[in-house]
Amino acid sequence: MLVTQQPVFRKFWHAVMPLTELANGPKPFRLLGEDIVLFIDADGQPAALRDRCCHRTAKLSKGWCVASEGQACGTGAIQCGYHGWTYDRSGQVIRIPQYEADRRISPEYRTTAYRCSARYGYAWVALEEPIADIPSIPEFDDPGYRTIFQFYEEWQTSPMRALENSFDNSHFSFVHRATFGVAASPKPSKYELVENDSGFYAETIIDATNPVKFHAISGVTDPITTRHMRNAYFLPFSRRLDIEYPSGVRHIIINCFTPIDDGRMQLCQWLFRNDTEADCTAQMLIDFDEVITREDKDILESTDPDALVDTRRRGVEYSMESDRPGMLIRKHLMQLLAKHGEAEVYRGMDENAVIPIAKAA
Repeated sequence: MLVTQQPVFRKFWHAVMPLTELANGPKPFRLLGEDIVLFIDADGQPAALRDRCCHRTAKLSKGWCVASEGQACGTGAIQCGYHGWTYDRSGQVIRIPQYEADRRISPEYRTTAYRCSARYGYAWVALEEPIADIPSIPEFDDPGYRTIFQFYEEWQTSPMRALENSFDNSHFSFVHRATFGVAASPKPSKYELVENDSGFYAETIIDATNPVKFHAISGVTDPITTRHMRNAYFLPFSRRLDIEYPSGVRHIIINCFTPIDDGRMQLCQWLFRNDTEADCTAQMLIDFDEVITREDKDILESTDPDALVDTRRRGVEYSMESDRPGMLIRKHLMQLLAKHGEAEVYRGMDENAVIPIAKAA
């Protein structure tokens, strides 16, 4: 599936950038193939515009923020670095330095503005009117949990590949054999799956190696422990991984796999823990999950990002029983496409071919 060719994904909120990244001025980002620029406005809220000045098409991300009087600052309106045309968060040009102060600026002088909201420490962007809310992360405001912003990085793969990997417990003994995978147990545990309107809930219990260096992370000292995993998938490209160890320690990872273009995604990862810094330091938790994440990244970047979604296309990819969560992800994505009059677009497809659109269940 080529995500940039599926218009419905423009109608969802996507986690785009940590707010801390915008503290010192505008930053560029590509979302679903669209070049946008993000900045913090005069009210302290994130804003997103098309990354093109309407004057001579320079990238606005080459500019800076200015206060109402025109002085450069970290937040405010965004000023083009080419000729100084200045835009508010609505995309309207509000100041042209070459004009007299009282000269009217045409309302046609503007660039495209996108919906942008601050939530959970990130700027979220929807390129069109959103059809669903930003996924809920109740632990963010729960005093019983601490928030650790773990990873914000570009991967050379697609959200579909990352999603199916995150629910695939048959790869642990192989990809993660050097960390928590149990080599002697290659057969995966069975998921209990419950579908809902926004995706599905998946629960299972797995064995996990627990060397001494991981004891503070799991809260137990057994050489092999268990992970009670209560996971969830949220349309289109988000997931929740809720791990509970026998100690009662909860290790909850939230991922947004934000589509940059058809071959790249931005990994956005939060971690929530119900213990304290004294129990297990944030840096230890980052280091622990970084090794595991690097293992996934290495293998996923070797796959074809144009992942099969419409399983009626035979002979492209083959599956086994443990791939059921990944197949459910495909089912929900296909239902979403069908509901909005779309079919899967993929590399090399015959533009004249007629692909029947499945009825949404």
